[in-house]
Amino acid sequence: MSVKNWTRDELLLTFNLYCRTPFGRLHRNNPEIISLAQNISRTPSAVAMKLVNFASFDPVQQARQIRGLSNSSRADREIWDEFNANPEQLAFESQQALLQFTGKNEEIAEAEISLPSGPTESTRLVRTRLVQNFFRDAVLSSYEFKCAICNLDLPELLSASHIIPWSKNVERRADPRNGLSLCAIHDRAFDRGLLSVGESFDILLSTRARLHSSGSRLHLVALLEAEGKMISLPKRFSPDPEALAYHREHIFKR
Repeated sequence: MSVKNWTRDELLLTFNLYCRTPFGRLHRNNPEIISLAQNISRTPSAVAMKLVNFASFDPVQQARQIRGLSNSSRADREIWDEFNANPEQLAFESQQALLQFTGKNEEIAEAEISLPSGPTESTRLVRTRLVQNFFRDAVLSSYEFKCAICNLDLPELLSASHIIPWSKNVERRADPRNGLSLCAIHDRAFDRGLLSVGESFDILLSTRARLHSSGSRLHLVALLEAEGKMISLPKRFSPDPEALAYHREHIFKR
């Protein structure tokens, strides 16, 4: 019996699912894995193993000695390498594949028509929206939907914060290694340079934030007591040290 090769769209869909699924749910009993498997005529076990293959390429999981199937991972490695080389492009392609898979292409077409701009601008805005959605899902799921600083786990209050700002680097816009999962107050403080993350993933506080005296309990707990503690690291896509160095150099108000 011949083995059915995986198509590029199937690999894109599986990679997209990997990026937005908490690590502890990469198993064949996950309803989303079962649904994808049924729709691409694969077994849940086969899809789950592809997810583990992707995990095995991540340095975070390599440190935990996660192993994939070495004899069937060449195509998986190519997708992973494409993502490393150009996260924005592969994120966009995988989101397009997901929309086609879920039958939402018509919704995107309607959104393009409703945008008050020309076709080129409409296409750009739709691409931006898809990439933003990918980035948010990938970052928040990697941190298990918790704030990396205070561990708040209310998704409605969490943001996928860019370390190097969105406007400064197009190539890193979709890269989850350029992101942190932060609650609303820590997201704002990080964005405004009131806090940063050190080389050892310790929390740095600006002089402005440290010396400001308001008597606020929130200021004490959220900022002063957080200084020097380590952030909670993700189960995949560990924050890039070079991106953090950029934030300390260009955004952090020492």
